[in-house]
Amino acid sequence: MKFFTGKYFIIPVKKKSKKSIQDPQYDYYNYTAEPDLELREDELSHIIEIYDFPTEFKTEDLLRAFNSFHQKGFDVKWVDDTHALGLFCSPIAARDALKLKHPMLKVRPLSQASSASKNKARKCSDYLLPAKERPQTSAALARRLVIGALGVRSPQTREEREAEKKKLQQARGKSSIFLD
Repeated sequence: MKFFTGKYFIIPVKKKSKKSIQDPQYDYYNYTAEPDLELREDELSHIIEIYDFPTEFKTEDLLRAFNSFHQKGFDVKWVDDTHALGLFCSPIAARDALKLKHPMLKVRPLSQASSASKNKARKCSDYLLPAKERPQTSAALARRLVIGALGVRSPQTREEREAEKKKLQQARGKSSIFLD
């Protein structure tokens, strides 16, 4: 369709509607705050929820189910009769525990946990730090301080003191490996 106006032809051009380059990612007009219970994926990722187990289960039963993690550092905090939180020493250990198949119980990450479990994790987040193995200790220092304060002679033999010193040196050698 062409129009002639004297010298020129006028060709009507259809205007194309401009589409936005990028659709908005968030609708700020209809924004609602997320509930306070939601936990981020990286927050408390060393905790899993253990659920759907019989009400007769005790802490020992849950510890037995996760006995392969007991040496690495594993603890249980109860939520209710059929829900508990499993605390691991690291997020990697918790991820490994999620792969565990047990006929009497189920596990899931804390981000998918029930609201009661999330509430418990929020309330006790200071106490739910990763479980760490307690370092080896010795009563040698305490004994020496008490004996020095009382001004009495030590009842230990020389061999016992030497054995205790050797044990402390070995423990220091092991702990320096972890500091590197």
